Amino acid sequence: MKKYFLISILVLSTVLQSNAQSRGVKIGYIDMEYILQNVPDYSEAKSQLEQKAQKWKQDIEAKKIDIAKLKDALKTEKALLTKELVDEREEEIKFQETELLDFQQKKFGPNGDLITQKAVLVKPIQDQVFTAVQDIAEAKKYDFVFDKASDLTMLFSAKRYDISDQVIRVITRAEKREQMSNKDVKKQAAQDELEDAANDANPTLELRKKALEEKKKAREQLVADRKAAAEAAKAEKELKRQELLEAKNAKKTGTVTANGKTSSDKTTLPTEADGKVSDSTVVDPKAAKVAERAKLIEDRKKALEEKKKKILEDREAAKKAKEDAKNKPKTE
Repeated sequence: MKKYFLISILVLSTVLQSNAQSRGVKIGYIDMEYILQNVPDYSEAKSQLEQKAQKWKQDIEAKKIDIAKLKDALKTEKALLTKELVDEREEEIKFQETELLDFQQKKFGPNGDLITQKAVLVKPIQDQVFTAVQDIAEAKKYDFVFDKASDLTMLFSAKRYDISDQVIRVITRAEKREQMSNKDVKKQAAQDELEDAANDANPTLELRKKALEEKKKAREQLVADRKAAAEAAKAEKELKRQELLEAKNAKKTGTVTANGKTSSDKTTLPTEADGKVSDSTVVDPKAAKVAERAKLIEDRKKALEEKKKKILEDREAAKKAKEDAKNKPKTE
């Protein structure tokens, strides 16, 4: 592999030197992994394949558990079994283990279903990328276009030479045009030409546009977080005001409050068949209503605290995800 790589580098250097004498050499590159992640058809199919792989893993784990149970049962009952029965059980366990290994190889081996289906999944997208790269290279006079995700090691790659987004646009446009009428296709083609011309006139325009979109999303998220925090603070303030008001009213009327104080208003009720009044007392209806209100306020306060906690957790998770994305090294 290294031998072919060195030969290709030498040939490329020779060609570059010869072409450089006549005109400037135009080189671009693509990132196949990035393109695949941003093609909707591939993402959907990949998700379905991952679900299949997860199901296969679950089947493997279930099989392992069954084998472990057989081994445990044999270990427990071995002293009570004849040699023939022991041999029969051991043969069954061995058969189950061999069957499990065969299933693992069939699904996850070098030539297993997972690898095969991934290749089948990627092939149509690769063909589209190859066609799109050819069209872009011919239209914009590129001399060489490399794949950053291939075995060709790129020690440095300036972002301005990355045409991955252009390839994604070409593939996406092709899919959209299949669903358009002839009139709409012509109109869209003219619009695409204007967009491409603007990008060619200012290569950093698209990068700036992306950066602005990311900043806009970050600002919107920050505004949403601040709004949620303000609403939570407002609700907490209102809750405290209600608590103070309820406590004040309870103190004024002498009824039962949330902290368990007893009411000064007592009513005796007949509790015996002969009509005699017992010494037991019951809380005034107003006191019960106040206690119920206090419980409702307490429940709202707990819900508010949980909401504030959730907002803080979401904010920290978003911040961490943003930092991880920023610090994540690009694949060579």
